[in-house]
Amino acid sequence: MKKTQPPHIQLGRKGEDLAVEWLESKDIRILERNYHFEKAEVDIIAFNGKQIIFAEVKTRTDNNFAEPEDAVTETKKQSLYKVAGAWLYERKMEGSPVRFDIISIVVKPGESEPAIKHFEGAFWHL
Repeated sequence: MKKTQPPHIQLGRKGEDLAVEWLESKDIRILERNYHFEKAEVDIIAFNGKQIIFAEVKTRTDNNFAEPEDAVTETKKQSLYKVAGAWLYERKMEGSPVRFDIISIVVKPGESEPAIKHFEGAFWHL
């Protein structure tokens, strides 16, 4: 018997699927999804022909109180830097050009099209 995922997990997965479709529509190749290192995770790792993109996807059913992208805190950014470094190290790609993006998605019940905002180079780490 398959256990049903909680609604927030289902929404997150739907958002990641939409983000993948969005990136692929921009001719960005998906390299990996949900890569984990220690307790850190990045939602999508992609390549645009010039840079490796580490993308954090935030999905909500409304933006009445805050935009989804506002949920990417300094702590989350530090976690993403760590996981990106591990991914690059494991593949012997340290020093490759990288970019950190946020993909913000609002999927309102009853609306057919989600609102997608892609923040390219949303933050940076030296």
